[in-house]
Amino acid sequence: MYLKIFITGMCISFLGTLPLGTLNMAAMQISVSDGIRPALYFSIGALLVEIIYVRISLVAMDWVQKQQRLFRWLEWFTVLIIAALAVSNFIAAASPHAQKNVILSHTIHRFWLGVAMSAINPAQIPFWFGWSTALFTKKVLLPRYDHYNTYIAGIGLGTFVGNAIFIFGGQLIVNRLNAHHDLISWIIGGVFAVTAVIMSWKIVRRK
Repeated sequence: MYLKIFITGMCISFLGTLPLGTLNMAAMQISVSDGIRPALYFSIGALLVEIIYVRISLVAMDWVQKQQRLFRWLEWFTVLIIAALAVSNFIAAASPHAQKNVILSHTIHRFWLGVAMSAINPAQIPFWFGWSTALFTKKVLLPRYDHYNTYIAGIGLGTFVGNAIFIFGGQLIVNRLNAHHDLISWIIGGVFAVTAVIMSWKIVRRK
């Protein structure tokens, strides 16, 4: 039973990490501009917050359901951050002297940057709330601490492996493009810009 819970959490987390998003694209860009180790630090920081959010969604489901207004404000704040990341990439791409995203390559340690960016990303809360509710309904997950710990361990591994694909994929892209940082910045900036537009549309549509 524990293995099933672990694998379920790992698979959900891994597949949920693969679609292009703020955190995995940020991890990839840090890998491109600063190296693999800072990107891994960033991913670990983001992963830690995700685990905390999952734990909250498991033990305080009623509270989570009542925080819709807070999540809405966090969503708009996240859109602003994503838009700023896009603009920063476009500036770096257009300027011959700026090869790094000034937000992601700030002096703050990448671990704490990952913590901060994950903390303001509210999308993962309803995501895990929905999956956890479904698993409770199907009796795959029971309200027991040993089940919670096994589930969270699987989630942690799945997220780490998913982010690792972007981190090492970023290095592969650099090698294939012969370190053309301006082109990489244009591409990543475009992804951030599209993400901001889609997220804004979803928020407005939900109203």
